[in-house]
Amino acid sequence: MSKVRVLIVDDSKTMQLIIRQHLLADSDIEVVGTADGALVARQMIKQLNPDVITLDVEMPDMNGIDFLDRIMKLRPMPVVMVSTLTAKGGEVAIEALSLGAVDCVVKPSPEHPDTFQTLALRVKAAARARVQPSVPETVSRDSAVHANHAPDDKIVAIGSSTGGVEAIQAILTKLPANCPPIVITQHMPPTFTRTLANRLDRICAPSIQEAENGAMLRPGHVYIAPGGNLHLEVIGRGTLQCRLVAGELVNGHCPSVDVLFGSVARFAGAKAVGVILTGMGTDGAAGLLKMRQAGASTIGQNEATCVVYGMPKAAHQIGAVQIQKPINSIAAEIMGMTNARAQGAA
Repeated sequence: MSKVRVLIVDDSKTMQLIIRQHLLADSDIEVVGTADGALVARQMIKQLNPDVITLDVEMPDMNGIDFLDRIMKLRPMPVVMVSTLTAKGGEVAIEALSLGAVDCVVKPSPEHPDTFQTLALRVKAAARARVQPSVPETVSRDSAVHANHAPDDKIVAIGSSTGGVEAIQAILTKLPANCPPIVITQHMPPTFTRTLANRLDRICAPSIQEAENGAMLRPGHVYIAPGGNLHLEVIGRGTLQCRLVAGELVNGHCPSVDVLFGSVARFAGAKAVGVILTGMGTDGAAGLLKMRQAGASTIGQNEATCVVYGMPKAAHQIGAVQIQKPINSIAAEIMGMTNARAQGAA
């Protein structure tokens, strides 16, 4: 197996050395070069063709977010953001992930001295990612979609991990303001999910918020599980609501997609649609199977459009996925499965 070839982009020579030391501690990684800014990095990318770039945000000639935007439009490749700014409320991290960065790692600090302990593993995971060209943010304003959609009584549950920010955005920006109630578990650290919800709320037609305990599921509203140590569940008979419960890690995650899907299977049964998107590991596969066995419709993102075809693959292999679709087709599929008018016409 060939080594993962990494280009380090950071304007600090000291930080270049620290990143290099952590990466070279893994025998599967080779550091092919270092660059102190975007202009030098651009030439080195052409010359060296690295497998992964680690990219700082604050740089003198061009900031890392602008450079990431150019990379994803002109030469899409796996990028891991490495910056102090990715920790400050999550705004920079969410913007980077929305543009196509595979992962974000916070630089070590007195408060968080061990953030580089998983850097090598995350860089190797990024090397296996399928990076897609970035697309502009757009909001669904198609009057025909609004006119033809009459929400039935179904809810939609979505689960995602690596690459999920882009995938969720691709779906939600295509949904009308009268979409079915949607609950989402995306593997993310604390504070990042509120930032994600606020960002999506600004660019999407539905109302999007971080889920709160007891929130009633209403059409036109999307509820994102808060990152941290709480699982998001759906409970209730007749009128469904969000429940946030403390719990152990499930499949290595809290919140866990399996926990969400399992609760939807119990309380919504056939009146639900389950969607599993890009991500590493197997979280969500068993829960999606429970949903399908309970009569729900289930969708898996197809391999070609996944950043990491891990979670959808695991779900597909055990028969949990009813249909596989490219990410840009999933919103229409959801609308078709929850459109009372279309079902009545059929």
